[in-house]
Amino acid sequence: MSVSRTWSVVLSGVAGDMVEVEADLSTQVPGFSIIGLADKAVGEAQQRVQNACANSELALPRRHVTVNLSPANLPKRGTGLDVAVAIAAVATELALDPESLARTVHLGELGLDGRLRPVPGILPAVVTAVRAGFRRVVVPAANLEEAALVEGADVAGAVNLRAVAALHGLDVAQVDEPAVPLADGASDGHADQAHELGDVIGQRDAIDALLVAAAGRHHVLMSGPPGAGKTMLARRLPGILPALDDDTALQVAAMRSLSGMPVTRLPRTPPFESPHHTTSAAALIGGGSRAATPGAIARASGGVLFLDEAGEFGAHTLNALRQPLEAGAIEIHRAGFRATFPTRFQLILATNPCPCGNYGVPGGVCQCPSLAIRRYLGKLTGPLMDRVDMELRLPRVAVAAGDDRDRISTDEARGRVAAARARAASRLAGTGWRTNAEVDGAWLRTGPLAPTSDVRRPLDEALQRGALTIRGYDRVLRVAWSVADLSGRGRVTIADVGRALYLKRGVAE
Repeated sequence: MSVSRTWSVVLSGVAGDMVEVEADLSTQVPGFSIIGLADKAVGEAQQRVQNACANSELALPRRHVTVNLSPANLPKRGTGLDVAVAIAAVATELALDPESLARTVHLGELGLDGRLRPVPGILPAVVTAVRAGFRRVVVPAANLEEAALVEGADVAGAVNLRAVAALHGLDVAQVDEPAVPLADGASDGHADQAHELGDVIGQRDAIDALLVAAAGRHHVLMSGPPGAGKTMLARRLPGILPALDDDTALQVAAMRSLSGMPVTRLPRTPPFESPHHTTSAAALIGGGSRAATPGAIARASGGVLFLDEAGEFGAHTLNALRQPLEAGAIEIHRAGFRATFPTRFQLILATNPCPCGNYGVPGGVCQCPSLAIRRYLGKLTGPLMDRVDMELRLPRVAVAAGDDRDRISTDEARGRVAAARARAASRLAGTGWRTNAEVDGAWLRTGPLAPTSDVRRPLDEALQRGALTIRGYDRVLRVAWSVADLSGRGRVTIADVGRALYLKRGVAE
């Protein structure tokens, strides 16, 4: 045939767009050209395609091949279009089934020998194809497990370009060769083995507060001297959270796929991201000059973002969290593209009280100048702290072996949190919200379950004194509902509000 057509996908963040790949022969000087607003990586595909076709004994005709990527005004990036470009070009000369080509989406990068190389973002690309009405998707063999996770997709894994041509009816001899593997030493990275909460000793009040945070998906700041157990508590939070549902698990896997990490199954344990304090704002938020790569906050969506040594982070980096915390999503704008990533993470901040860690600690000697202490804690600005629901001060652990009666296991804690989440979900049925942290403040204050004036009195007094902003007022109400859910109550009491204020003001000792 002269003109052949097939399909592929280009990604902008987690969202994708279908691209129709058309190839045509003309009587111009022999050559190969790609049009349709392609970036450098896509433009270089012409050389990869020509060599791959020649080495696969699927030589292109000695005429001018023009490949059009439609829609022409959509920017095309990356190497994932290679296979679609190659198979469309081959179909201009060889007898491939045009109907099969027209209903198949091709994804993958080509090697010069014709083998298909794995590419990042296969999972969201297949999701895009299925939502667009396509069922048949061809991917590199190394990405087959990942692509097969999408329900409703008829996925075929191909080792090389000859195998792709055979899928479309071309009678061509197959060469037995191994698939291009994923990166050496790569694994799916999903840790289903949770850290045991019962290993934490001497911090029962902080553990109880952590259960409240888990029940409502609240953001927490933990302050205390080195060795108080801040990191231990944070790392045990994913283990007491409910297992991810199908939609959230697919989203978490898609973030890993876009980051270039291998995905072989849908994770059920909430993700845990803990970037180093030297990380940049771009690494935390995501983006890039040529392609949109998810940052730590997107990879933590559906789970926990833990910023250890928060006082050591740059002020600009910490303040970049303010909008994602409120919106639950972030839009990254660059000159050539715009990408949206989910950011529904639970933020856990941990900090020492001063650079040396001994300020205000009984028995500790702090030699930090007052200016250094103010500068250290000043990075946790008021607008950021206004978005934190609970502020916990952890004392130094004074016992080496805790009382077993004060310990709570991960399984027991997970059961209590799940029961509290179920009460919240039942109460919020039909509202579109699932956890207390998501509930709109106006609904909390004036909705059908709004607390009475007597119950709200401590909050109203704190607001009048200037101890709380209206955002802080709403956040305390959300925490109060989580306290009530953990206790099995259907209404917020004044004791619940008092407990929530107690946690917000940073006294957990």
